[in-house]
Amino acid sequence: MKLVGEPSIRIVAANEASWDDLQAILTGTAARCQCTRQRLGDREWYALPVEQRSAVLREAVGCDDHGFDRDPARTAGIVAYVDDEPAAWAAVDARPAFRRLAGSPVPWAGRREAKDDPTVWAVACLVVRRGFRGRGLTYALVAAAVEHARERGALAIEGYPMLSKGAEVTWDELSVGPVGPFLAAGFTEVSHPSKRRLVMRLELN
Repeated sequence: MKLVGEPSIRIVAANEASWDDLQAILTGTAARCQCTRQRLGDREWYALPVEQRSAVLREAVGCDDHGFDRDPARTAGIVAYVDDEPAAWAAVDARPAFRRLAGSPVPWAGRREAKDDPTVWAVACLVVRRGFRGRGLTYALVAAAVEHARERGALAIEGYPMLSKGAEVTWDELSVGPVGPFLAAGFTEVSHPSKRRLVMRLELN
């Protein structure tokens, strides 16, 4: 897969990437979070030090084949490389794996749906490493997330992006991603639960 203006982009399942590569992407606030807040939920996440958050993520992704001798097809995300440099990460997993989603009113506003349906997957977080931002990597990540979920039996995939037009938004706020990459990948709006947040979905069956 290639991006306009980029010589080479490669996106792999996280258990095909090294742990050091993933940690190179997770800098700043992402390093402190270790992309576990959505997975653990606020209460448990706040209680854990960074080292334990890191252990949770490593078990979920299986980088360096850590803990994935039983089912190597299962991994909780994807890693993007640009010219073989680790550049971006997306947390992609069955929606019930993200406990914070189950406890938040955002995904469920205006609809009734089984929160524990494992056939619905979610793109819970997108992180692009400093130095690789502004190159359209989130478009490639969301498109790859769709295929990652489809190949693992998902019947639908959701995202919860933020509208940034007309408002000042920090990068950390946009960890859920902007709307554009989801539209480009074929997602459609399910609900608009707040002024700046959308629930978007793509049926895969």
